Amino acid sequence: MDFYEAVQKRRMVRNFTGEGVAQETVERMLEAARRGPSAGFTQGQDFVVVTDEEKKAVIAELCHEEGYVEAGFDPFLSRAPVLVIPCTNENAYHRRYQEPDKVDEEGEEIEWPVPYWYMDVGAAVMILLLAVVEEGLAAAFVGSHRFPEIKRLLGIPQEVTPVGVIAIGHPAEDKRSDSLKRGRRVLRNVVHWEEW
Repeated sequence: MDFYEAVQKRRMVRNFTGEGVAQETVERMLEAARRGPSAGFTQGQDFVVVTDEEKKAVIAELCHEEGYVEAGFDPFLSRAPVLVIPCTNENAYHRRYQEPDKVDEEGEEIEWPVPYWYMDVGAAVMILLLAVVEEGLAAAFVGSHRFPEIKRLLGIPQEVTPVGVIAIGHPAEDKRSDSLKRGRRVLRNVVHWEEW
């Protein structure tokens, strides 16, 4: 599939068939995702893959699936054969930028103008979402206000921060989000040449 075609096909799908996804396919997609850019080559991202039905049901509850269902969507989180929880580790970046090749002129860690650990995990997530399209699958990214409980459920270390839950599976007919009625901003309103 052409890269631009994959980008245009990528969307959040909120319904999946009952068909499973092979572990080799999941590994291939995550192999791509781990190759995203990384400040200082810190590689501070991790992915927790959940296929256990009971754990998926708990995660769906912690991600407010009932609210989606009440809004007319299918129970896509609990139905998806695979949930991937992308995580980042801010402390890994601080440790990396205290190493000799990364400290400033005074021998100190740089002052971070942007929390690049979030930029890096975002890039990894986008690569994963595009890999899903390449595999002929579908995905939806959701957040949660209950990440501490998700961390406990999955044994995620204290210093690691989950940033969302990605449901992955074979697409089924789904309800489109009302947000799409807004339309996508046109290029001339997004790109600013030479100055804003």
